[in-house]
Order: sequence, then C-alpha cells, then structure tokens
Amino acid sequence: MNNMVVPVRADIEDAWEKIRPYIHKTPVLSSSLLNEMFGAELYFKCENFQKVGAFKFRGATNAVLSLNEEALSRGLVTHSSGNHAAAVSLAAKMRGARAYIVMPSNSPEVKKQAVAGYGAEIRFCEPNLRAREDTASEIIKETGATFIHAYDNFNVICGQGTVGLELINEYPDLDAVIGPVGGGGLMSGISIAVKGLDPDIKVYGAEPLGADDAYRSLKSGKLITHHKPDTIADGLLTTLSERTFAILGEKLDDIFTVTEESIVGCMQLIWERMKIIVEPSSAVTLAAIAENNQIFRNRKVGLVLSGGNVDLRNLPF
Repeated sequence: MNNMVVPVRADIEDAWEKIRPYIHKTPVLSSSLLNEMFGAELYFKCENFQKVGAFKFRGATNAVLSLNEEALSRGLVTHSSGNHAAAVSLAAKMRGARAYIVMPSNSPEVKKQAVAGYGAEIRFCEPNLRAREDTASEIIKETGATFIHAYDNFNVICGQGTVGLELINEYPDLDAVIGPVGGGGLMSGISIAVKGLDPDIKVYGAEPLGADDAYRSLKSGKLITHHKPDTIADGLLTTLSERTFAILGEKLDDIFTVTEESIVGCMQLIWERMKIIVEPSSAVTLAAIAENNQIFRNRKVGLVLSGGNVDLRNLPF
C-alpha cells in the first residue's frame, strides 16, 4: 500500500465495525472535583481499561484482521518497547498467528513479561532505532512475516481513530478533544474521526516539552525526525512519520507542550481523585489543560487517557 494513503472517516467507521467484537468499548469517566479545579467539564476516555492496558490494541487488531490467511501463516513482526508490542502479540494470538517482537534490551521488565505472556517470540536488540529496524528486517528475510508499524500504517491509524468515534458518538456536544502525541497515529485517527463527524469540534495534541519534536515539526511546517527525547512519558518518545505529520498538519487545531512537573502532578491527581491507574503519557492531556487553562475554561473537553501500563515498583510520586 502507498505509504501516504490517508484514511477518511468512513475507513474509521469500517474499522470499528470490524474490531468491536474483539475490543473493549471503554468508559468515559468524569470527576466533579476535577471539573471544579479546572473550571471546565472534563470527559476522560479511559483507554487504560482497553485490552493490553492501552489504545494500541485497537490499531493492532484492525491491522491483523485486515490480513489474509496466507499472510497470517507467515507471522507478524514489529519493533516496540511497550504497548504496541503487547497489542500485536495479543492480536496475533487471537488469530492463531505467530508474532515476532523486537524489543530493546533495556525495555522495562514488566513490558517484557507482558509480551512474553501473550506467547510472542521476543528478539532483543540494542536500544536504538537502527538496531530495531535491522533486527526486524532480518526476521522478515528469515520468515516472510508481515511488518506492522506502530503508527505509520493505514489500518493501525483507522483502528486508533475508533477512540474518537466512540467518544463523539457518546458525547456529540463536546467543544474540544485533546490527546497525547508520540508517533501521531492515535491523534491522526482521532482527528479524522472527530472532524469528520463535526468540523467545529477543536482537536488538540499534547506533548512533553522534553520530547517536543511534533510541536516543533507542526509549528515550523518541516518534519523533524532526529531528536533526543528526555521525558517520563515513555510512550511518547517516537517522532512523527510523513503520513502522521501530513494528517496532523491538516487536522489539528493546535498542539501544546507540558513540563515534567505538570505530567507527574496530573498523573498523581488522576490516581488520587479518579481512583484509576494511568501512565505518564496519559497525564499529558490533563497537564495541557492545567498549563493552558484559559483556553479550556467553561468548555466541554474530551481527554484521551491513552494507557495504564506502569511499573508499580517504580512510580514518580
């Protein structure tokens, strides 16, 4: 498939019909205390309750369900240190296909165990993108396995967009939707779904200041792919692809950066006040509202909590 094929809303609706027997339709929660604190009506789309603990299962499931039997028989391969690895592993297991997962040797132990638990074959590599890509290429040469990119993949983006579809179908009168940006697959899908349903709803991205490549790319109009991210939000370390850069450049109303202090503070706030476990990448959305309060005051805002996979023995609080 052409690397620059971009989905439309109908593609995301098709993906939702395809994946809904397999995924959780995640709840949307609110907190009167947080509404009072931030002076806005906040609606949290809880993808931390999705299978594998993150939205990634939607995109991986749509990609795997889109493959024919012949492709499945050769297996699937991806490189990821976290949630996408677990998502591809479980989606492959669901369809009886073998999954080869390339993981950096320094991946958190909890994530290695999760991927192994879904029955995937893990190949460890040096912790850099070149090593990940080279190892994945070797597996493809050996096995003929199909590569499923974490975000630069048409079917993955369509699957992730179902988060936005569900949110707006449930709360059509939102003024804005905000979600985290790493590689951009989630917010590409969501922005297509939301703008396709109602172009007047504002769609915003949120990114750690220590990993602000998407912010700099979108503000300058030039894709930045070389940077050294430094953030606790380990799900947001990747850079945009040409496709996600093009989609977000067209669809996002704005993108905000947030400090590490805000991320940790908002993560703790969500744990304490809403009694739910979210990972730092999820807290970036509330941090953007905290740091840009005047933009969101007195508005109805949907926030995407992207995942809840944290090492409970190593918390930032």
